[in-house]
Amino acid sequence: MSKKALEAIQTQVMWNRLIAVVEEQAQSLLRTAFGTITREAGDLSAGVYNPAGDMIAQAMTGTPGHVNTMATAVKHFFAHYPQSTMKPGDVYVTNDPWQGTGHLFDYVMMTPVFLDKKLVAFFASTCHLIDVGGIGFSAKANSSFEEGTYIPHMMFRKENVLNDDLMKVILGNTRNPIEVKGDLLSLVSANDTGARRLVEMMSEFKLKSLDKLGNHILTQSKKGALEAIKKLPDGEWSYVLPLDGYEKPVTIKAKLKIKNGHVKVDYRGTSEVSIFGINSPRTYTEAYTVFALKAIIAPHVPNNIGSLSCFEIETDPHTVVDPIRPSPVTSRHVTGQMLADAVFGCLCQVLPGQVQAESAGSIWMLMFNSAHGRVSKEQLVNAQQYSVLAIGLGGIGGRPGKDGLACMAFPSGIGGIPIEIIEGQCPLWFKEKQFLANSGGEGEWRGGLAQRIEVLNRENTPFTISAATFDRIKNAAQGREGGKPGSLGVARLGSGPHLPDKGIHLVPAGDALIVELPGGGGFGDPAKRKLELREADRKAGVVK
Repeated sequence: MSKKALEAIQTQVMWNRLIAVVEEQAQSLLRTAFGTITREAGDLSAGVYNPAGDMIAQAMTGTPGHVNTMATAVKHFFAHYPQSTMKPGDVYVTNDPWQGTGHLFDYVMMTPVFLDKKLVAFFASTCHLIDVGGIGFSAKANSSFEEGTYIPHMMFRKENVLNDDLMKVILGNTRNPIEVKGDLLSLVSANDTGARRLVEMMSEFKLKSLDKLGNHILTQSKKGALEAIKKLPDGEWSYVLPLDGYEKPVTIKAKLKIKNGHVKVDYRGTSEVSIFGINSPRTYTEAYTVFALKAIIAPHVPNNIGSLSCFEIETDPHTVVDPIRPSPVTSRHVTGQMLADAVFGCLCQVLPGQVQAESAGSIWMLMFNSAHGRVSKEQLVNAQQYSVLAIGLGGIGGRPGKDGLACMAFPSGIGGIPIEIIEGQCPLWFKEKQFLANSGGEGEWRGGLAQRIEVLNRENTPFTISAATFDRIKNAAQGREGGKPGSLGVARLGSGPHLPDKGIHLVPAGDALIVELPGGGGFGDPAKRKLELREADRKAGVVK
């Protein structure tokens, strides 16, 4: 075997090892986090960066909204802390929505890595904290100042000594200090794990820097993405996606432009910024846009700054996809996670028959709180005070050659939180959580099923539900290639009255909350669905 071939094999082995390192970083966070949305649902991300701040590898565990925003987030730290000032044991932190992952609930933790006193890499990780003060997880705020505690780019640990003053500020502005502290330290620990494993790897392969390996990874990834793009025809294709909005409906206008191997999605003309917190900062908009492009155009190319740099977006400032500080952004994913369907609507015109139908899109964050501070004390005698999170999942759109997946978060990819864990934290009782029959749109390939959830309180007291991220109550997921729409979402009280799709709602004592998530759209002509598949649907209770 030639020397060149041996070097190529060794390079691939090191690349695989680097991915294993960041995956262990993510697993460390997953297993030590305190918040249920991180340790149970996997709402996190982890990655390794070269000394210039370019993401060269990411963990498979994580969401596009975290991973792809962090692809550019690390470089923002350098404006405040130049690389030349960094020392072993330092850690930096921020929850800046516009230079991080889109809202105050996500803390980005960055750790420089040194080998023989030389800066060789950075590790960064992020996860969703249960509470950051302010109005709480709700879209009702009218500015980011109301939404919680903002932490600018700061030093969290200096030469292995934690910044206790900063920690006191953060914990003094949260309703859940124990969980928040645990999650912050888990982020630090995850980065430390990655750093140790990287140093071990570099020592094993006798590497003094990651420059050569990093350049190879980014060059090959970009080359793979460009080769996939060149197979597409040049042209422009448009798609309009209506959303429920908050104070008024929202319209996402997307135009896909492909020319000479360059791909751009133009969102100009999209609805103006909302006065409530459903706005998606540009970094989050870009994250889900490039995810959708890459998922269809170059799905097998590694996800790093090399492949992501092949895609571009264009926006109008002061719109729901590019709000300007201090616009409210807490529930940015109710808009941002819908952008994949807008991009797919363009791509299905470029690649007929190859793009899945629309999905439920935005996950429904079921933020349950006791009614303390919202009703009289007489109604809450001996009542437990609590704040817990559940996740409602709808259906994914039908796919070419396959039915859509049921009760799956797309495009975020996070999981649900087991009801046993939620019930152990509070007096709420999940009376029902099951597949919702007839929710998937009809088609040759049926849309994914949604779920029906009914929640009561074991205490005879009221509780509240924040419906900040409920959508597709008025605008169903559309089918593709002749497929039918999925079912609309529903939120109502057990006693009958329907709830508006946004806001914080009171569930009276003795009543129940019932939500029916939106189903995925169908793919292809329903008349072409095979009889054995129809019969299987009936036997399984999918169709009634």
